[in-house]
Amino acid sequence: MNGLSVVIPVYNEEENVASSYNEVKGVLSRINIPHEIIFVDDGSRDRTVKFLKEAAAGDQNIRIIEFRRNFGQTAAMQAGFEHTKYDLVCCLDGDLQNDPNEIPRMIEKLNEGYDLVAGWRKDRKDKFISRRLPSMIANWLISKSTKVKLHDYGCTLKLMTGDIARNLKLYGEMHRFIPALASEIGAKVAEIPVNHRARQFGKSKYGIMRTFRVILDLLTVKFLLGFAKRPIHLFGSLGLGSLVLGCLTLTYITYQRLFESVPMGNRPLLSLGVMMVLIGLQFLVFGLLAELLARTYYESQGKRTYVVRKIHESPRSLKAAGE
Repeated sequence: MNGLSVVIPVYNEEENVASSYNEVKGVLSRINIPHEIIFVDDGSRDRTVKFLKEAAAGDQNIRIIEFRRNFGQTAAMQAGFEHTKYDLVCCLDGDLQNDPNEIPRMIEKLNEGYDLVAGWRKDRKDKFISRRLPSMIANWLISKSTKVKLHDYGCTLKLMTGDIARNLKLYGEMHRFIPALASEIGAKVAEIPVNHRARQFGKSKYGIMRTFRVILDLLTVKFLLGFAKRPIHLFGSLGLGSLVLGCLTLTYITYQRLFESVPMGNRPLLSLGVMMVLIGLQFLVFGLLAELLARTYYESQGKRTYVVRKIHESPRSLKAAGE
């Protein structure tokens, strides 16, 4: 359906949700397109839901998804994406730091032929040590690892097509990897500078310790992007490398024993060579088992290893199909 779905995850934002709703609603009214606003309450323990209901009373275009407990921002965004119905999906934080007035500019950029437009908080209003420095490190690591180069992976403000949003599967802390995950299924990704505002009410839910969780999730994303459909290429390469080195080591000490009379029974190289051969065989077995799991995953659920953007048919083919 033609229109815009806005997904806003919130957690203990009782001081911000009413203003956030009013601001987003005002922007969408000026755009004058069919829209819906989906607030996902991530198990707030304050009066977030109460204040949100009061602010949006009578609005037929708002939905509030309330979690039973705190599942995290990634789960909240996944739930929001799954409940969208329009062909454009925008996500932003509910703490008023993301500026919804940027949405029209992002729509214009998306209409240039992109599938996802990410926001770049070029002039970020956050503390340097606890927020900006870890983010800079994370952005560099993610860009290098995923080959999708963006200045700001942590900016929640993003606009994407509905089919991209509803095809994403997010786990852990993977909401920050949305551009990389979207690129993996063929999305064209762009980035534009957006206005960023200082937090006025409440406390940030982010801390420097989250950086370590991001690194762990980055390893998962790197594997998913590169080897989820061909795990034997990863485990097989490691296995063959270890197996070859182990065989060369054993061949070398065997040559020394036969032709140079060098004892081999008490040499550390013997243990090293045997260990590398065994490790190589184990990696090869892991690769084969992973291949079986990958095939079971795709075939048992009818999943495809590809994503179709559009099917083009000639008028003659369409007419023949209707006869």
